Amino acid sequence: MPRDNLNDLVAFVTVAREKSFTRAAAQLGVSQSALSHTIRSLESRLGMRLLTRTTRSVSATDVGERLLATLAPRFDEIYSELAALNDLRDKPSGVIRISATDYAINQLLWPKLEHFLHEYPDITVELISDYGLTDIVANRYDAGIRLGEQVTNGMISARIGPDLRFVVVGSPAYFASHPKPETPQDLLQHRCINLRLPTHGGFYVWEFAKDGREVKARVEGQVIFNSVYQIRSAAVSGFGLAHIPEDIVAPLIAEGKLIQVMDEWCPVWDGLHIYYPSRRESSRALALVVKALRAGI
Repeated sequence: MPRDNLNDLVAFVTVAREKSFTRAAAQLGVSQSALSHTIRSLESRLGMRLLTRTTRSVSATDVGERLLATLAPRFDEIYSELAALNDLRDKPSGVIRISATDYAINQLLWPKLEHFLHEYPDITVELISDYGLTDIVANRYDAGIRLGEQVTNGMISARIGPDLRFVVVGSPAYFASHPKPETPQDLLQHRCINLRLPTHGGFYVWEFAKDGREVKARVEGQVIFNSVYQIRSAAVSGFGLAHIPEDIVAPLIAEGKLIQVMDEWCPVWDGLHIYYPSRRESSRALALVVKALRAGI
């Protein structure tokens, strides 16, 4: 295949990964019609169908999956080497994409990176809010943020935050008409505010531990969000109980706007970690971001 057709292969890999011509076109900076023409031309030259298209989705054929598995890692290596070359410049530069929850971004990442980015204007940081435990390699993130015990095996990781504790809280108005729960089983009799997870459309399971016994509670309620900050607001408004990081509700507890319950069932978890694949270890820009996030630990 002529060298000028490498762009067509990049286009194919992008569409196959995104499973969408719309998202792939936006990522590549081309029109959807131009991208569709590129893929049709590539399939015509190869004499085989690479993608299956419907009105709602795009997926790779068996041949397309084989080509994707071959090409994608090699393109990733090329991009990594180009990023490494950028690091040889006098000023570190590059784009660092990080997958994290809104809690991690608001409470930890942005407060530390705000000053850092003023010092390194040639480094761009993209922070993507995500509760789905995303595969950062498959989705081409440079790094992810998770609790220590959630870090994927085989990744390089570094602690960037203190120990973390989730607590159960409700408003005085809510407890005026509901008894305070004492055990995880009591939660079945309460309205609870759920956190929607993107993976399989499920809910976050409330985790508890006491005297070496671990309990996972699946709760129900009238209100569902995909942000802990919205959950906090709903709890203050009396819509039910919330299971939420202690540090973002501590001021409200002190002010009497929320009441904490089931304290003995709420353990301390290993703090937030940044993690990334070994192939990104040579990136000077990522190393500087990690250093900034580890400051004060």
